[in-house]
Amino acid sequence: MNIIILNCNTNSTLTEALRAIAAAAAGPHTEIVALTPPFGPESAEGYYESFISAAAMFAALEEHQEPFDAVVLAGFGEHGREGLRQRWAVPVVDITEAGPMFANLVAHRYGVVTTLSSTVPVIWESLRNAGLHTRCIGVEASEIAVSSIHADIAEVAAALETRARELITRGAEAIVLGCAGFAGLDAELSHRLGIPVIDGVPAAVRLAETLVGSGMKTSKAQAFQPVNPAKEWKGWPPVANPVA
Repeated sequence: MNIIILNCNTNSTLTEALRAIAAAAAGPHTEIVALTPPFGPESAEGYYESFISAAAMFAALEEHQEPFDAVVLAGFGEHGREGLRQRWAVPVVDITEAGPMFANLVAHRYGVVTTLSSTVPVIWESLRNAGLHTRCIGVEASEIAVSSIHADIAEVAAALETRARELITRGAEAIVLGCAGFAGLDAELSHRLGIPVIDGVPAAVRLAETLVGSGMKTSKAQAFQPVNPAKEWKGWPPVANPVA
């Protein structure tokens, strides 16, 4: 089984960290390949950057020549999920869905802790589009930029703990990490808080493995019907005849 971990930004160091975390979560017969977009921002923290990142993630997959069985979209709340599902038949698992899905199985209500306040509306919209918003009691921003996450992990963990405790006082029974850059902090925060803390990256890998192992493909009826191969494009896609 070959699973693509698709970083939403051009930070190759983060891409490698995501690959390692995904590989640790994967089964012994799963190969993890992590891709960095060929263009775009170093971090996606708002609408404009998110839309550019979505196009860049498409470009990364179009340029990837090796076969793959599933894609994990490693950008919390970023755009592109539905388009990826229309373009490819393999399962596409978004960490924005995987984390809350796990939370809904172990708690009645959950909360999300994320990076900057500019990402909060984007995350809410993604949760609503996925039908996962009704049991989310809040999305709290730590005001820590993605580029600063690895500068001081202890400070990041403390900030996430503070925001998570605010969500707990409002009724959260589980916490979802709302950024792929927070991957790996779930166990420490769960220990501090005494409730489940879900990292969307390993959750998405395990869901992807289950879907592939069950023989599932993305439905091509209606919303995700194939792109018309006869349609003319200008300056896109970045490789020849990708929809043929």
